[in-house]
Amino acid sequence: MTMRTLPAAAALLAGLAFLPSLARAGDISCSMTFQLSGWSVFYKTATGSGTVTCSNGQSMHVKLRAKGGGLTFGKTRIDHGIGKFTGVDSIADIKGHYANAEAHAGAERSADAQVVTKGSVSLALSGKGKGWNLGIAFGAFIIE
Repeated sequence: MTMRTLPAAAALLAGLAFLPSLARAGDISCSMTFQLSGWSVFYKTATGSGTVTCSNGQSMHVKLRAKGGGLTFGKTRIDHGIGKFTGVDSIADIKGHYANAEAHAGAERSADAQVVTKGSVSLALSGKGKGWNLGIAFGAFIIE
């Protein structure tokens, strides 16, 4: 290498070192497996736990809470729930309060699917379980 090309090569290598920091927002895909159980009589409450795993190798155990109200009655348990996050830059983005609205109905065997949002982060939830429920509810889905 000549003395003229050495600074250019050094600048190129330095620029390549910063490429990972130029990744676009939301490039990390994260998913969650979870269990959740709760009840509702106008007021709805549920608690559970889960594990979030991201495409960059990060994972985190989380506590889950759902609360809200509406014209809702029942008792349910989701045993093998799955969640898919979008709009995530870092695993830390998944924690917080998500807004939710849902309509649900079930007798003995129950299924649930909903999408909750927090700013630019969304979470699509689905799961099967047991219980009985009927109603419409609004509230918060909280990941801690």
